[in-house]
Amino acid sequence: MKGIPAGKYVPYPQVDLPDRTWVNKRIEKAPIWCSVDLRDGNQALINPMDLRKKLKLYNLLLDIGFKEIEVGFPSASATEFKFTRKLIEDDLIPDDVTIQVLVQAREHLIKKTFEALQGAEQAIVHLYNSTSVAQRKIVFKKSKEEIINIALYGVDLIKREAEKFDGEIVLEYSPESFTGTELEFAKEICNRVIERWGVSENRKMIINLPATVEMATPNIYADQIEWMGRNLVERENIIISVHAHNDRGTSIAATELALLAGADRVEGTLLGNGERTGNVDILTLALNMTTQGVDSKLDFSNLDRVQEVVEEVTEIETHVRHPYIGKLVYTAFSGSHQDAINKGLRYQKMKDDPLWEVPYLPIDPSDVGRTYEDIIRINSQSGKGGVAFILEQKFGFKLPKEMHPEVGRIIQKKSDEVERELSPEEIFEEFEKHYLKIEKPVFEFVNFKRKQKKDGGVKCQLEFKYRNKLYCVKEKGNGILDASTKAIKSVVPYQFDIISFYEHSKGSGSEAVAVAYVQIETENFDRRFGVGIDTDTTKASIKAIFSALNRIDIE
Repeated sequence: MKGIPAGKYVPYPQVDLPDRTWVNKRIEKAPIWCSVDLRDGNQALINPMDLRKKLKLYNLLLDIGFKEIEVGFPSASATEFKFTRKLIEDDLIPDDVTIQVLVQAREHLIKKTFEALQGAEQAIVHLYNSTSVAQRKIVFKKSKEEIINIALYGVDLIKREAEKFDGEIVLEYSPESFTGTELEFAKEICNRVIERWGVSENRKMIINLPATVEMATPNIYADQIEWMGRNLVERENIIISVHAHNDRGTSIAATELALLAGADRVEGTLLGNGERTGNVDILTLALNMTTQGVDSKLDFSNLDRVQEVVEEVTEIETHVRHPYIGKLVYTAFSGSHQDAINKGLRYQKMKDDPLWEVPYLPIDPSDVGRTYEDIIRINSQSGKGGVAFILEQKFGFKLPKEMHPEVGRIIQKKSDEVERELSPEEIFEEFEKHYLKIEKPVFEFVNFKRKQKKDGGVKCQLEFKYRNKLYCVKEKGNGILDASTKAIKSVVPYQFDIISFYEHSKGSGSEAVAVAYVQIETENFDRRFGVGIDTDTTKASIKAIFSALNRIDIE
């Protein structure tokens, strides 16, 4: 880029880990999930949540299945304190759910935090202090030992308050800006904290290693997590947690690789809300696992509700391309994509096994509360298969494959004219205009009578209008279509033949009708399809012939 002096940006250092093991692993089980929507997500909002919004989001998190929820920073604001107290006093915390609160290493803040937690049966107290090179040098102007002492001071204060607390307290420690901290120093401060707190099989502790600022490629974060896992004391009694931000746009990948590298726990938010570019999106992480056959232990079967609640409480609109939940992620505009999806959905319904094999759709939309109806949408780039899919799924017309290109051209032309996407209703309106409700038709069906002959043939009487003149013609034929065609040919000034014929029923019971599709070819080799609908299958077939003839005559 122009204007950037040499040396302004330098490569992030790699981790010396030649025997790394995460590259050969895969995610086989869900981590411990901790939602930080109510704290980290909330602090990043233009309009922070009030108590009503916090409760609404909290209830959604419970319904999804989160077992650990960071409910706030109760010593930092009255709203956070009141919310924590309400959850406890109104008995809103299920027995299998643990609330988490954030606090700095300051005595009055820690005392206030435990005051907020009084009455809780169990809680995670999340202590943090900044450890990065930049924070030490620029913000705090403190040495490494002074930074360690801040952390240990906080541990001692929490330990003292925990001894007086009636419930169970789990300590979580975060060397904030871990990705900007030298690994040796991160190891030293974390191990000093672990030793000061004291851990055992029955007294586990959480070490959270946050990418407070995402500074490198995901593989480096994975190396850092694996390196820390090898170098933490009492590793068997430590829960390694990760908390990735999305500054480089790779927080999902970074978190997934961190899980391969040994992380046990993930902190994040729904739809990635958070400071700057946001936290890692737990919804995407969980559904990524679902598509790999891993039970995420979270229920995202109703994405519409998730989107509705999150947008209401955050006042942030979900991007239409957001993975799994965006308005357009289950749609296809490209013709080739539409055709593949259409065929894939048909195949999926026909086969016996449940394996999901639909092209372009990594997950079954119905598994997340979406429907097939909106998968294919039509614009000027759409193809024949997409139009046919909508006409079948929305309106019950099962167009023969040979008819797809003809109808596709009609709809594409209309989309070009209006220069926008066509709704399903507009597509059907255009279909009706060209096949079922032709304006100023040259041919009009009036009536039909038939009589079966002893030799198997058919004798028919066909009444129809041609150029506004009424005709009543009697003809014989091998079948109804043959006899009807002869009757029409006796009037029109050109010859034509029926090339193909298809029919199916539409609707059920008293609403059932027959739908017929007829393709004709004129003596000039001009081919057109026609469509006919009637409660009588014979009349539907004859109407389809007239529909095709009208299209040839008009066009």
